[in-house]
Amino acid sequence: MESKYDLIEQDLANKIIHGIYPVNTYLPSENELCELYGTSRETVRKALAMLLELGYIQKIKGKGSIVLDVSRFVFPVSGIKSFKELNQSQDMHSRTKLITLEPRLVPNKTFNLDNDDQLNATYIERLRTVNDEPIIIDIDYILSAVVANISERVAKNSLYEYFEDELGLDISYATKTITVEKPTEHQRQLLKLPANKDVVVIRSMTYLSDTTLFQFTESIHRADKFSFVDFARRQKMKGH
Repeated sequence: MESKYDLIEQDLANKIIHGIYPVNTYLPSENELCELYGTSRETVRKALAMLLELGYIQKIKGKGSIVLDVSRFVFPVSGIKSFKELNQSQDMHSRTKLITLEPRLVPNKTFNLDNDDQLNATYIERLRTVNDEPIIIDIDYILSAVVANISERVAKNSLYEYFEDELGLDISYATKTITVEKPTEHQRQLLKLPANKDVVVIRSMTYLSDTTLFQFTESIHRADKFSFVDFARRQKMKGH
């Protein structure tokens, strides 16, 4: 079940995307948002912090939260979010097409593993489209030692809903690398890219709360359809 601040964040994000709160205008004040959503200031601040992290707003001291230009879908580099959750939060109206579902070994070179590693996995390749336009190829290797079987029904829907709600897995953290690469011919055809266009590839390894590695992912994005955002806070050093 989603928290109150998640629902507020999604509602505000949708209103920003659809121009109800236009670029370079200010969101209602925290007090006004508390009254609008019938909730506490702490909950509103959590929702605003999520919008800030995702690049929807910027806090201006003494004035409030100004709306930024979100002309592309915002992909959070930090955090672990399923595509279905991203789709819902940004009102993308996307569809998923299952390309391949089969047993495979995790490719060691792709994820910088030792050559001796032989990791059996379920290979899932899916194409994400928005308004019938292809934007992402998601490739997942789910380790068979953790999840023995994945059905076509699950692969076409949300893996994380299945892992968390049906299997009770406690997904905790991930490590990620981001590169700009030339797409393969297969990727170029799926994404309908001209020969001279690069793609942004996010490779991640995802772990359970007990530190068990269970998922390897490659997400191949059309670079012209996404903004990639992260949140960083400067840590002041003592004595400087």
